[in-house]
Amino acid sequence: MSFQLALIKIGIDPVFQLGPLSIHWYGVGYAVAILVALQVALPYAERHGVPRQRLGLISFWTIVAGLVGGRLFYDLQSGAAYYFTHPLEMVAVWQGGMAFFGAIFLAGLALLLLSWRLRVSFWVLLDAGALFAAVGQPIGRVGNIINGDILGYPSNLPWATAYTNPHSFAPELGVGYQPVAAYEILVILLLLGVLLWMRHRGVPDGVVGITYIGLYAVSQFGLFFLRNPVNVPVIALGLKQAQLTAVGVLLIGVPLLLLAWRLSQRQRRTALQVGAGPVAQA
Repeated sequence: MSFQLALIKIGIDPVFQLGPLSIHWYGVGYAVAILVALQVALPYAERHGVPRQRLGLISFWTIVAGLVGGRLFYDLQSGAAYYFTHPLEMVAVWQGGMAFFGAIFLAGLALLLLSWRLRVSFWVLLDAGALFAAVGQPIGRVGNIINGDILGYPSNLPWATAYTNPHSFAPELGVGYQPVAAYEILVILLLLGVLLWMRHRGVPDGVVGITYIGLYAVSQFGLFFLRNPVNVPVIALGLKQAQLTAVGVLLIGVPLLLLAWRLSQRQRRTALQVGAGPVAQA
């Protein structure tokens, strides 16, 4: 017989009415997260040489790419066949359902293309994007807590979370679950602290961004062991989809980024030496 010492009950409706409009708390969380994160990322990029007049264009298309990538990757994980018959649901980000690895992939590609097109440093943009993500993610996860769509296994821990609103996404009402969304908030805040410490130490451009991607993949690999298989099924080797993606990022994505970074640093040093040669001779 199990004994429930305490239980955190959440009865908030994921949707509230504002006049004739139905507003999703998840969407509100994303909007606030984007606005707050921009206040950190844009000044950072400007201080590191990205012209202010180009930041609006860069941030707009990167955010769009991130939202599209996050939703499409979620659709792919959830079963693409359903969305062929319900195409409007493919972009229904306001209802919840975003896979952040997809946001990282497509937003990273957008940053690469924009840096080439606008002739600005990709590594500065990557660092700014990492700070944007690390600031915005904890705020956005509050919407997941209200929704009840990122939960762990049923639990009788004192901080287990139970949902009482019938519109929530919890597998079963009134049952305590491990609040994995809250765990992720704490983990990402710790990751943000690491990134800020690295910037204070004056690491070269690009190191913060690569570190974020690597540590985020590690965090997801660990956290998804706690995710309830009712919502996140095991795919292969006892691992869930996000864990397999995290392994791919760690084994392929991060090494490729490090290789590109080292090559760019070597080219930069060569360019500085060539440029300093005539000056030294003079």
